[in-house]
Amino acid sequence: MIQALSAVDVSPRVLAIKAGPPVVVFLAILLAPAPEGLTEEGKRSLAVMALAVVLWATEALPIGVTGMLSLVLLVLIKAVADIEVALYGFSQPVPYFLIGILTLGLAVHKSGLAERSALYLVRLAGGNATRLYVQMLISFALLTFALPSATTRSAILVHVYEQVMDKWRTPRESPLNRAVMMAMGSLNRLASTALLAGGITPVVASSLLSQSLDVDFSWTRWFALMALPFYAILVVGGAGVYLLYRSGFRGGSGVIARVEAAGPLALAEKKAALIAAGTALLWFTDFAHGLPPAVPALIALVVILTPGLGLLSWREFERDIGWSSFFVIATSLSLAHALIGSGAAAWFADTLVGGVEGLRGSPILLLLALSGAAAVVRVLMPSIVGYLAFVIPVAMATGASLGLNPLVCGLAVVIVGDSAVYYPAGSASSIFVFQRSGIRAPEVFRFGLIMTGVSIAVLFAIVLPYWSLIGEGLTR
Repeated sequence: MIQALSAVDVSPRVLAIKAGPPVVVFLAILLAPAPEGLTEEGKRSLAVMALAVVLWATEALPIGVTGMLSLVLLVLIKAVADIEVALYGFSQPVPYFLIGILTLGLAVHKSGLAERSALYLVRLAGGNATRLYVQMLISFALLTFALPSATTRSAILVHVYEQVMDKWRTPRESPLNRAVMMAMGSLNRLASTALLAGGITPVVASSLLSQSLDVDFSWTRWFALMALPFYAILVVGGAGVYLLYRSGFRGGSGVIARVEAAGPLALAEKKAALIAAGTALLWFTDFAHGLPPAVPALIALVVILTPGLGLLSWREFERDIGWSSFFVIATSLSLAHALIGSGAAAWFADTLVGGVEGLRGSPILLLLALSGAAAVVRVLMPSIVGYLAFVIPVAMATGASLGLNPLVCGLAVVIVGDSAVYYPAGSASSIFVFQRSGIRAPEVFRFGLIMTGVSIAVLFAIVLPYWSLIGEGLTR
């Protein structure tokens, strides 16, 4: 994501200019008469959500500040009954689950274990460009189990592969380097969303889905539903990158990359590996012990921060954990809760239903229409949190009104929305990759459109039949 602006970054005049459009949108919705079927509380909730979405998209304010501002406004304009309702998101396990997995990722990163794994995979490629590329795609999925955060993986891998390109004397603007960087900036994220512990998208999405359906997602259930979709999109997208930049893979083998071996495992790496393996084991076996995903994550956090283990100090935890994500997730859950509780989500869904009523007898076309609408919203809404908080409740309510499985509708818009990066600063994991790659914004946008088509094609050709086989058909 674009680096959040702070009070020292901009003048009050510039801040006022950046904040002007979101405020205009907020006031326009707030002061307009409530449409038929929409309660006054629902209209106010929509006004606050619109303000938050635009502020998250433009980042006129730091994203955490936008979240907290939204909660204050919910109370001040009486969009919710009381402060307890506004603080709903902070009472949910999801923000604390995220803090746990971020702490685990930070420990694995600081121990050197993740970089060791990346270097090992690069050494296996020898001097063959195609093999290097395929192994990189595989590493996205493999490293996710040890390092769920796509941002941290990208921060490590971009330096590793820059080193390889340098040893191969590959120019920055060459098709091979652009292929590697495009895949890293656009496709690496997909492996994270396949796991419930994979970062902000699965954490927020699973919570919103659970909130609407009044069910809890286990680690294994999320993996069963989302691993195939995102791994399939990763494979097809990887093939797409290869074809777009195929000239970079011609010419046989290059100079073998002399990436020095990292030496024997350090004590910190052994500790990180043990904690990561133990946490993953608890997630994999949740069907046996019944612990919610947040509990193993918090156990890992406690162990990592226990003095004497030598992985993270409390000061490092406070400084490096990225607290913005905590506030963004908690406040987005509160906003979604307000939309649902006030009836705004249902009203919006009813409005959409009226537009596609003629497709009621064709479930496939209905889901296609929902997916297309979600893709348009995603292009206009760079913030994945804002997108999820707005689209998931609406998609589920719309699907339910039309006789579709609301879970399938909700998961479908997650797949469509999270499969593409349209802008170099479209995600935290992509921004610094594209900054170092020589890839221009139009090139990123073009590939984002391609990935949107890929995600929708995979959804209908592979995912829907698979979900039906495991008991989640499109119709109820």
